[in-house]
Parts: sequence; structure tokens; C-alpha cells
Amino acid sequence: MLLLLRLLTTALLLLLCSAPLFSWLSAPALVALTVFFLLFNLRPSWERRPGIPRRLKIMMGGYELFMTSAWLSVAILGLYLVYLPHIISTTGVGAPRALWSIALTLLLLFLLLANGFFRIVFTSTRLRLALRVLLICLWWCPVVNFFLLWRACALVKAEYRFDLAKQECNALRKENEVCATRYPILLVHGIFFRDWQLINYWGRIPKELTRNGAVLYYGEQQSSAAVAESAAELRDQIQKIIAETGCGKVNIIAHSKGGLDSRYAISHLGMDRYVASLTTINTPHRGCVFAQELMDRLPASLVRWIGIRYNAIFQKLGDLSPNFIAGVTDLRADACARFNEDTPDRPGILYQSVMSTMRKAGSAPFPLNLTYPLVKKYDREANDGLVTLSSAKWGDFLGNQTVSGRRGISHGDIIDLMREDIDGFDVREFYVSLVKDLKDRGY
Repeated sequence: MLLLLRLLTTALLLLLCSAPLFSWLSAPALVALTVFFLLFNLRPSWERRPGIPRRLKIMMGGYELFMTSAWLSVAILGLYLVYLPHIISTTGVGAPRALWSIALTLLLLFLLLANGFFRIVFTSTRLRLALRVLLICLWWCPVVNFFLLWRACALVKAEYRFDLAKQECNALRKENEVCATRYPILLVHGIFFRDWQLINYWGRIPKELTRNGAVLYYGEQQSSAAVAESAAELRDQIQKIIAETGCGKVNIIAHSKGGLDSRYAISHLGMDRYVASLTTINTPHRGCVFAQELMDRLPASLVRWIGIRYNAIFQKLGDLSPNFIAGVTDLRADACARFNEDTPDRPGILYQSVMSTMRKAGSAPFPLNLTYPLVKKYDREANDGLVTLSSAKWGDFLGNQTVSGRRGISHGDIIDLMREDIDGFDVREFYVSLVKDLKDRGY
């Protein structure tokens, strides 16, 4: 059925493009074809399944516009190469009308492609920046544009099927509330970030967890500070949650330096009575040798200059007293060795950890594509672009997350920072299973 609709659409648009060549097309017919063209641009998707999110409808509309443009291009190419000389010789259509038809064709194709491009660019999460730039620059180039359109359509189609399957999965298990844990979840971010409302550090993960029954809170500590200072901010946040909700305890899921902040709050600030479990994600429990080497090798004046600039920027972004140097210093391997000696685990708390690793520098965008080889050089083992596999293991180790092939899972991928769907690793489902396990174990 979809194939027939696409063929009919292509035929009608072909008539409109070649209207200057056919004198037998009446004015009402031209008006009808023009109206159809406008309506098709407004609602290009033939998908009428109920319950599809608006984003996916808009995205699939872009997919349909791209596909129709490709079909129309092939049809027009055949018309002009095979039948245009015949039409001119038998009907007396002059060169001006033929040129007018070509100009109209290019205009209509441009409108279809532009509409499809903007729909996909602003809704798709799988379309990389490089492909978007190539589509803008080379949409007009024969053969090349077909390859680019095919690639974009393949990505969009895969994203649509993936998100639709996830929506159906959530609908089936909605009543079960698989993430409704006994204690609420406290998400604790890592260094160089904040819990902003507009840009969620955890990407699409929080929405996925709440859809499945989880109650979430955020650490809301500053972006960069000494571990002890960040831990004090976490203590205040935990006490606030306990006082407001009466939940008794929280389950902490902490990423990167947030895991060290959480351990300090538990072991030194009396939060062991309020924490049921601590799950650390890619946390450098044994520090980062490469960070230590860089701080030792770089001129002290340069490190201070970077720190001053960083602190000034993040004060404007909401931090009260950011401290770049203190935050980074506490991630040194020697600092973490002392930290581990002074910060023993507390009994009665579930400690568990997760790690992910990249397979090559190109697995992640800047700056992880630059730091990955540095970590490889100084730490000499598999890493996520910042943290090594051995450094991340603490308590019950739940495994290393990676994918087959050459990509891997980076320090940002594991928290869905770029909102990217990765073949072989569903980050949202990973966190659903993580929280579901906490629920099943009574936490």
C-alpha cells in the first residue's frame, strides 16, 4: 500500500514539474496539483498508526520527502533524457518552455529536499553533523546526493523502528513499574558539568526511568570542586530529600567523580545511614594517571590560567565557588590512593560499579578523541577516554559495557550525553535494567 501511495505521489508531482511541456493540462488541474504539492509538504508521512510521538511523525515526514525526491529525480531524469526530445519534435514545444520546466523541476525538488532536511535535522538523533553538512552542500550534485539521501534515510528508518519498539516495550511494562524502587534514585553528575534543567547531564535516561516508575532526584553539586566540598553539597541534598519526602534512604547512581563525592559523603559525613546503595558509573576510584602526568608536565602558570578562566565561566553559569584545580587534583592517581586508604566502605550499603571502554580514538567526539590515546599511553590499558577499566572497579563489578566492532562506549556515551543510539548498546535500557535489579533486590 505504501509503495502504491509513493508511486501515485511521484506521478502527480511529475505532472506538476512537467506542466510547461503539456498544454493539455487545464488550469483547474494545475491548481489541484499545486494544492496537492502544498498538502504533501505539510503532511508527507503516510504513517497513521495511533500513539506515535510527534517527533517521530515529523522525522518520518522528512524521510518520506527524501524518498519521494529520490523517486521523482529518477522519473524526471528518465522523462528528460528519453521523452523530452520526442515531445519537442512532435508537439512543437520550444526551448523556453523546456527551460521553464527544468527550472520548475529544480525549484520543486529544492522545496521537497529543504523541507525533508529541516524535519530530519531537528528531530533525528542519529544524523551526525558531518552528514548534515554534506547534505546542505551537495544536495544538488547528481549521484552523490542519492548516496547521501540513502544514508540519511537508512539512519532515520532505523531510528524510527528503534524508538517505536522502545515505546511499545514501555507500554507493555508500564503497569509493572519495573523501576519503582523502595528508595528513590539520586543521580550524581561528574566533573565539569551541572544539573541544568535545559541540558540534562543524563540525556534521555531520566525520562526512561520515570516512565517505568522510578522517582529521581539530582545531586546538584557544583561542576568542579574538591571531593570533600562536593560531598558536603551531596550531604545537604540527601538530607533535604529525606526531610521533604520521609523516604528514609536513597539509592545513589553516580558518574565519574560523582562516585568519589558519594563515597566521601557516605564514609565521612554520616550519610551511611541514609544511603541504601551506591552504583558508580565509570568512576576513577584509583585515579587518572594521565591527569596526574599532564598536571606535572604542563607549566603551572598555564594550569592556573585554565583554572581562573574555568572558574569565571562557571560562576556565571551558576556555581557559587567553582575550583577547577581542586577538582582535577583530587582525580590524580596519588590523591585517589590516599583517598581509598582514608575512605573505607561502610557496612550495610550495597557498593557496585560499572565501566565502559572505547575501542579507538574515533569512537567519541572532541575532547575524548584526544584524551583516549593519552590515557592509553600513560595508563596503558583499556579506557573510556578518561577512566581506565581497572580504576573503575569498586565493590561488586557489574561488567564492562562495550560493543562489537571498532566503536566502543565512551565516558559520555555511558550517560547518554550526546543522545545517540549506538548499535548493540541501548543506554536507556541499560539503566532500566540497572534500576530494576535494585528494585528486585529490595532497594
